[in-house]
Amino acid sequence: MAPKVLISDKLSNAAIQIFKDRGIEVDFRPELGKDKEALAEIIGNYDGLAIRSATKVTAKLLEGAKNLKVIGRAGIGVDNVDKDACSQHGIILMNTPFGNRITTAEHAIAMMFAVARQIPEASASTHAGKWEKSKFMGVELTAKTLGVIGAGNIGSIVCDRAKGLKMKVIAFDPFLSQDAADKMGVEKVELDELLKRADFITLHVPLTDATRNILSRENLEKTKKGVRIVNCARGGLVDEEALADLLKSGHIAGAALDVFAVEPATENVLFNLPNVVCTPHLGASTSEAQENVALQVAEQMSNYLLDGAVENALNLPSMTAEEAKVMGPWVKLAEYLGSFVGQMTDEPIKAINITYDGITSKMNLKALECAVIAGVMKKVNPDVNMVSAPVIAKDRGIQISKTTQDKSGVFDGYIKVTVVTDKRERAVAGTCFADGKPRFIQIKGINVDAEVGPHMLYTTNKDVPGIIGKLGTLLGENKVNLANFTLGRAAQGGEAIAIAYLDAPLPEAAKTALEATGLFHQVKPLEFAVA
Repeated sequence: MAPKVLISDKLSNAAIQIFKDRGIEVDFRPELGKDKEALAEIIGNYDGLAIRSATKVTAKLLEGAKNLKVIGRAGIGVDNVDKDACSQHGIILMNTPFGNRITTAEHAIAMMFAVARQIPEASASTHAGKWEKSKFMGVELTAKTLGVIGAGNIGSIVCDRAKGLKMKVIAFDPFLSQDAADKMGVEKVELDELLKRADFITLHVPLTDATRNILSRENLEKTKKGVRIVNCARGGLVDEEALADLLKSGHIAGAALDVFAVEPATENVLFNLPNVVCTPHLGASTSEAQENVALQVAEQMSNYLLDGAVENALNLPSMTAEEAKVMGPWVKLAEYLGSFVGQMTDEPIKAINITYDGITSKMNLKALECAVIAGVMKKVNPDVNMVSAPVIAKDRGIQISKTTQDKSGVFDGYIKVTVVTDKRERAVAGTCFADGKPRFIQIKGINVDAEVGPHMLYTTNKDVPGIIGKLGTLLGENKVNLANFTLGRAAQGGEAIAIAYLDAPLPEAAKTALEATGLFHQVKPLEFAVA
């Protein structure tokens, strides 16, 4: 059955056509973005939801979204989506962070010009029939120092454009390496130095606990007298009360803001102050940007629903379509390994340790980790998936650790999962063969070669003659057919294991018969979600 996507905000016809061309059923209902009751009534019918800013995706709405797998936000901001609720419900949240970066960067540059030359006030004065040429004395940008807070996707473009204007560019960004700064042609500085030296300051960071009020009253007071502040990133990065006070005092010469702490901003302490330029969150408001993000979100959602590719996800590691093709079997293996130890473990789990060997150590480890955790957690929550599993594990206080190592055996790569409880550790390792089929290759330190099937049986016993014959006889008597079977032992006469791939679930009568022999230490039916 083809996936179904609901578009509850305005999106371009070209984006809608992308879904259709990919074979996805799509309903275009932009009126639902402002009708939460109507949206809640039908959201359970869809695999995907494409939105802009009007649709509010709340925890309550998601309670009825039983089939929803992905939400795509055409744009970068996801303030209108409850990200934690998405993760708890196992729903991937995607945005399109690159579609409007040029547009937003250009708006920041335009706002810098506007506040430097007092263009809006001069325009309003001239429209009013005044000719106040001497009133609007501006400053040049050439040779001025621009302080860029955040040199990422948008900030880096602003740096490039400012250099073209012959400005001296300094940047504060904890994640900016010296090599990257050198390539960009900017000077990497600490925040206090930027505040002290910059003639203009522009912000290009997300709103997080670390960046909230990054231009606090204290930091604004550290700025160079006559500085001009530009914020086209997020409201809440600047203390608006403090900014207003310092504008009135003359310490700050001007400010240009496209974003505000409370939006829509129908009133604000900064409104109507001299040399304050305000626009209504227009950073991404060009026809080119709106088309770009719409096309991007349609492609990303289609790629996920059809191919499993995860791009620009905010609550799951991204994995390109190319990565998905290569890693698909390994992701399934990781989930099988987690599922095996999860089904084998009855005590509360304290920790999950994962070893990545050989080629797996160079893969997208976060995606593999999420798959392992999902497999482990399925025993306690069958509805868990790669998105929700890490949240559940964290809530339960389970510690996750990983180890990477170069090829250490006959296989090009393998994954080993160890679950730790108060009573024991239980480990299983697996690999993927050239045919893409996952195999268990080691259980409890004992080498095996077991193909993974939907229905499996795991047994342990002392290594003595006759056990395997008894196992086969009892399974036959209970009409259990074996598709595949493998044995292993630690040492002659020591512990031995058998793992069988069955055509159907093990009947309870067969389990009882095996246990009644007294020959088996453990008889464990296993179930795997094998496509």
